[in-house]
Amino acid sequence: MTTTDSEVNENSVPVQNGAAERSFPDPYEIETPEGAEGWEEMYAYHNRFLPTRRAEDSAKTWFRNSLHYPEVSYPFDQVTIDGAFTGTGVTNTRVFALPPAKGLDVRVINGYTYMSTIPSPDDEEQARRAEEFGKRAGYYFENWDTLYAEWEGRVTGAIRAVHELEIPPLSEFEDIERVTADRGPSQGNLLLAAYHRLLEHGDQIWTLHSEFLNLGYAAYLQFLTLCKEHFPEIDDQTISRMVSGVDVLLFRPDDELRALARKAEELGVGDLVHAANTEEDLLSSLGDSEAGKAWLAALDESKDPWFYFSYGSGMYHSHRSWIDDLQLPIQAIGDYIVRLRGGDDLLRPLDKLQGERDELVVHYRSLLDEEDLPAFDAALGLSRTVFPYVENHNFYIEHWFLTNFWNKAREFSKLLQTWGFWDDVEDIFFLRRAEVEEAIVDLQMAWAAGGKPQGGYHWPEIIKRRKEIYAALSAWNPPPALGPVPGEVSEPLTIMLWGITPETVERWLTAQDGGSSRTHLTGFAGSPGIAEGRARVVLRPDQLDTVQEGEILVSPVTSPSWTPVFGRIRGAVSDIGGIMCHAAIVSREYGLPAVVGTGFGTSTIKTGQLIRVDGDAGTVTILDESTDA
Repeated sequence: MTTTDSEVNENSVPVQNGAAERSFPDPYEIETPEGAEGWEEMYAYHNRFLPTRRAEDSAKTWFRNSLHYPEVSYPFDQVTIDGAFTGTGVTNTRVFALPPAKGLDVRVINGYTYMSTIPSPDDEEQARRAEEFGKRAGYYFENWDTLYAEWEGRVTGAIRAVHELEIPPLSEFEDIERVTADRGPSQGNLLLAAYHRLLEHGDQIWTLHSEFLNLGYAAYLQFLTLCKEHFPEIDDQTISRMVSGVDVLLFRPDDELRALARKAEELGVGDLVHAANTEEDLLSSLGDSEAGKAWLAALDESKDPWFYFSYGSGMYHSHRSWIDDLQLPIQAIGDYIVRLRGGDDLLRPLDKLQGERDELVVHYRSLLDEEDLPAFDAALGLSRTVFPYVENHNFYIEHWFLTNFWNKAREFSKLLQTWGFWDDVEDIFFLRRAEVEEAIVDLQMAWAAGGKPQGGYHWPEIIKRRKEIYAALSAWNPPPALGPVPGEVSEPLTIMLWGITPETVERWLTAQDGGSSRTHLTGFAGSPGIAEGRARVVLRPDQLDTVQEGEILVSPVTSPSWTPVFGRIRGAVSDIGGIMCHAAIVSREYGLPAVVGTGFGTSTIKTGQLIRVDGDAGTVTILDESTDA
């Protein structure tokens, strides 16, 4: 497909030198994978490319959001996509009136999530929005610590509300008090209300998610822009290192594991803890001694909230958390015991990072004129003030809240399963949220009448077919972008978070044309340092236990909950992400060389190949294509 000037929207200006002839696939010409026919019914109409919008949507550039949604979305899990983009959109557009940016259009095709920027306002509108933004953002920046503390209270309140949400058991008879005193709603009424309440919390949490986040990025962007103005040759990694070395909640779960390893050694139960593979192993081997009981008590204390930590992004119900499956934390504690015995103090290199950070600041301050120092210091200070939130929100929302949200949905599913709607508690996630409400109303009516719900006759075949569709979609390789080639990619968050730059787009086009290198990859210099080692390709969280000592982790994207395996690896490579994505930040804080946003690392590199990761230059080289370890 080619595009004319009239077909290209404001954020997709044709590139020069003849590149306008090149394009990504038209979303309306994408074929359905074999075996996935009918996939559209798994998603609401507002999530899909509608034929009646073809003229408009085919003219836009759509980037695949594989940073947050690398896998096929389950029907029910769409709630996180709708909520997340709604929260971002309303915060940008309606709450703070960011001058240059509105929200994002979102679509699902063959189960994968794509996004396109809403065209920026014209100069006059930007000026009007800038005036509003100054008042609104200024209030937050001036009162950041107070407002952030209040935000933490609201978020933890929402988490507690979901955790404590009661699902009526639908007993044979209502309690006698319902007759003699209360005379309020029935259990059936309360069941439907509870489901609505769950969705309400799941919707509102995303406004809280974005409340401080985009302001945090805006403050960092101000510092980045100032640095680029004064030091045109400075690279993004150097700028990011000047705000690093700040302790954040995302590292606390891993710190808890390290503390538990020390506790095991102090109590003399290190051998027993190291030998355990499951929680049952721990209980059976430690439960009879006072020292063992003391260690188990410490474990229980760490669990809430620090084990509410998803193995993945948190956006998928299928990515269970440490609290659901203790395999990784137990294995990590055992690894840390071995490292303690080898003389490792298990401390993250925080002092080293802070020393390097401060040296960089001193160096660049020395290059500035006296009159420029106050603005530099103010921008740097604000960036360091807001930086913890940029990472902390991820623990609160994507990990702690969503773990509770998914598990509460499972409680609804368990009730429906008991009434014969389906065989597996996980089956609820193959229904759209509106369809779950239909099932609840079916159950509500049948329970009220003393009859039998129809769900058991209706849903099993639908769920069976959707599982087949899901498997077929999962085997499909989605393109990184759709539609015309953008003339420029200049929106800062798109670059910093998703790692989408003109160079990224060119690499995608080259790969599409079959011209990619088989031995050399380029991405973002996520974390400094050079490392060589055998590759370990990890496509899913359940493959983490395959990672061996001294390997290079290669993955679509890393989760903060993977940090316990960072002690085993020499470096990291990801397909997705920019300089401020979680993978880059976590790697820098752990002193681990990393290249992010390579685009094709997992499809180019094979487990066992010898590779070099250059976190200074942002390159990955396959040194030996053989897979012999």
